[in-house]
Amino acid sequence: MTGRFPIEDVTPSVSCGRYPAKAVVGELVPVSAVSYREGHHALGVNVVWRGPDGESEPFTRMRPGEPGLDQWHAVIRPDRVGRWTFTVEAFDDPYRTWRDAVVKKIGAGQGLEDLANDLSEGAEVLDLAAKIVPNEDEDRVRDAAAALRDEQRSLFARVSPALDLEELLWHNPVRQLVTTTRSYAIWVDRKRALYSAWYEFFPRSEGAEIGPDAIPIKHGTFATAAERIPAVAAMGFNVLYLPPIHPIGKINRKGRNNTLVARPEDVGSPWAIGSDEGGHDAIHPQLGTLDDFRRFIGVARDHGLEVAMDLALQAAPDHPWVREHPEFFTRRADGTIAYAENPPKKYQDIYPLNWDNDYKGLRDEVYRVVMHWVDNGVKIFRVDNPHTKALNFWQWLIAKVKETDPDVLFLAEAFTRPAMMNGLGKIGFTQSYTYFTWRTTAWEMRQYMEQLLTSIDWMRPNFWPNTPDILHESLQHGGPPMFKIRAVLASMLTPSWGMYSGYELFEHVPRPGAEEYIDNEKFELKPRDWAAAERAGRSLAPYIGRLNRIRDENPALHWLRNLRFHEIDNANLLCFSKRDPDTGNTVLVVVSFDSANVQWGNTVLDMPALGKDWHERFTVVDQITGATYEWGQHNAVRIDPYVEPAHIFVVQPPA
Repeated sequence: MTGRFPIEDVTPSVSCGRYPAKAVVGELVPVSAVSYREGHHALGVNVVWRGPDGESEPFTRMRPGEPGLDQWHAVIRPDRVGRWTFTVEAFDDPYRTWRDAVVKKIGAGQGLEDLANDLSEGAEVLDLAAKIVPNEDEDRVRDAAAALRDEQRSLFARVSPALDLEELLWHNPVRQLVTTTRSYAIWVDRKRALYSAWYEFFPRSEGAEIGPDAIPIKHGTFATAAERIPAVAAMGFNVLYLPPIHPIGKINRKGRNNTLVARPEDVGSPWAIGSDEGGHDAIHPQLGTLDDFRRFIGVARDHGLEVAMDLALQAAPDHPWVREHPEFFTRRADGTIAYAENPPKKYQDIYPLNWDNDYKGLRDEVYRVVMHWVDNGVKIFRVDNPHTKALNFWQWLIAKVKETDPDVLFLAEAFTRPAMMNGLGKIGFTQSYTYFTWRTTAWEMRQYMEQLLTSIDWMRPNFWPNTPDILHESLQHGGPPMFKIRAVLASMLTPSWGMYSGYELFEHVPRPGAEEYIDNEKFELKPRDWAAAERAGRSLAPYIGRLNRIRDENPALHWLRNLRFHEIDNANLLCFSKRDPDTGNTVLVVVSFDSANVQWGNTVLDMPALGKDWHERFTVVDQITGATYEWGQHNAVRIDPYVEPAHIFVVQPPA
């Protein structure tokens, strides 16, 4: 302990302050601490926070929590991107000490003679306060001090003006014996870091043509892929994620369905990056040129979409790095370069990088590549398998990029151990993929969300119901209602969610015995007839668009800290809500996890979490069907998955 008063358990603090906590511009960030003192004198606690320019903001007074626990709480709201810092201060508050004592003594029947010293001491405190309060309040404080000294007045007339200063001197306290903690950091991103809706497609499949056995006839380009952008925007997405757009290796190229021997016409996996046509800073010539890519970004921007690029740090055997920087790779005993393996799986078309041979050279080369794309308009990177690369590299790279462009965001595609996923968040990754896909019961989902809420200061979840690699059995067998269920859960539980193209067409056929798609688009062109599907009513696109519009229209859904669960007596149903403290906007969701059967449930709502008193009745409007209901704490709810598998209610303000 240092200083006069103990200050403990400060939050947000990531790994005891080793890493910055995370927030976004406009987010209400809770700050808490435990602080206490000896005796009965009043203790005050406040937060002092500084913006990226180092200038101090007006301090924020912390309020006590549950009686007897000595916990203090405040909320701060950063308004700029960059590195913010805060300290917690504890101080002796002589005005509150005086006020509490005088109120108790008067209540006990003490009079002017008994309180003579108290009145004099109070006047001295107010003399100090008059030098602190805003100019417009100075006369009021001085008048109260004069009243305390005026022996011609009654006790009530002498003390009342001073007692009435409680609110003013709460926000402008006399602070003595101030004790200050160490500085804690918060990295503040732009809001897209927390609130985003991602859509993934392969540009080479858009406008492509194939013949029998998926033999490519025509390869998609950035120009043909741009024709798909209006439809993606119409579904309400704001991030368009592209798998790698670089030249694809020709040596050991994988064939259709991941076969080891490719046919001459096979296009290979975009993640096998690099050939004689270039490496990570080049564009696959069949997609177009760098100018074509810039035009594609421009079209996306005109439709409200940011383009996210895949950053996959690995190389095909014919990548220029293999020839120019063999030290970037691992040599085996026979002198060959080691290809990627995840035993028993083998990836002969990919060489992993070795971070221990020439760390500085490799790190600087990757930084050059990333900044090349940043300079060409890319501000979001989806990072492939970051958990297989050195963590100190990522910490360096992300910080280095943000030195010159703090708006750049990084999504970690790390389906791995929780400690590693949390560690990637702590060292700087903006968002993370999660285990959402494998949480298939209401109990599992609630437990998982409550777990994620404990890590909100360093790991922001992004929920995906599918990816090119993942087709969960719930989608394989759950039918169209399950596609709705997973989309509702992904889009309503978290501020960031995404889906891989084909989801809106209910694509659900797996490779036998696997949790992935048959005829995987990673290894072949996969053109889809979007228009025909919509004409035939075989598209979920209108429903997806409705979900994203609900998100946009309701600020409660833009945050994660406000998630609250409510009790419901059916294990197949999940009930949760979000409330925006600024607008009062409140969204209440009841969703079924059963895609085949009607489910009934009875709710017991946490009414204060909805901004209501326990006895109140209120109106809710279903944002999917438009139906209106009168609800209270206890409600019966029926969900038929073949009608709608979820209620998404907006709580209406009082008439």
